[in-house]
Amino acid sequence: MEEMPRERRSEADDEVSLVDLTFMFLKHRRAFYLVFFSALVLGVIYAFFVPHKYEYVTLVGLAEKEPGTFIEKPGTVIATLENRWLPEYQAIYQASHNQLLPFDINFVNPESTALIRMSSEASVEQSEEVRRAHTHLVNELEQSQSAEVSVVKGALESQIESLSQTVGMLESYNDAGEAIAGTVGKRLSLEATLKSIQPMEVLAESRKSSEPVGPARALIVVLAGMLGLMGGVFSAFFMEFASAMRARVSES
Repeated sequence: MEEMPRERRSEADDEVSLVDLTFMFLKHRRAFYLVFFSALVLGVIYAFFVPHKYEYVTLVGLAEKEPGTFIEKPGTVIATLENRWLPEYQAIYQASHNQLLPFDINFVNPESTALIRMSSEASVEQSEEVRRAHTHLVNELEQSQSAEVSVVKGALESQIESLSQTVGMLESYNDAGEAIAGTVGKRLSLEATLKSIQPMEVLAESRKSSEPVGPARALIVVLAGMLGLMGGVFSAFFMEFASAMRARVSES
């Protein structure tokens, strides 16, 4: 008897395999439908009934000694917020509410700016708690910045006073004109620096985004459908596998 060529045998095996796979899928199509529609329904419920979250943003302009020269570097401010003031507030909230703070607070210094951006994602129902948390952190930052500004101003005023006294002393000498001019120039420069100091400024507090954050409802439903489709196909073939294993164990 003439043997079937290898290529034809391979094609025949592939065709049988596809038929078998289709048969197995149809045999357990109820499992597919169950998993697919369950995932789809859960996706719809999540998309339309879970509260939307909005982004709440607080913007703070840091105190500056001169334009571009910070009283306290943004990196240092953010490190203090993340490692001291925020943990302290979280501990206070947990002690008074017997639960963790239900939202995160993130801190960023936008590149090449004197701003600290404080942001949280929360539902509308949590907006008041977000406002309290942001206000608390802004108050802590404001007290720290005010203290730093006072120190810098005090140092500049002391230097200006010292230079003024030096000018008074030099005026008693006849040949001290050049020294007086240099000293007066330094004093004027320090006075200009003193006047240019800008205190911390709150530019926006707990400002709510106009649109919800996160994936859109339609996208959530589509993703749920795709997951249900993959899960349903897997379930159908897994049930066939389990059935074959039971039959093999029974025979043995």
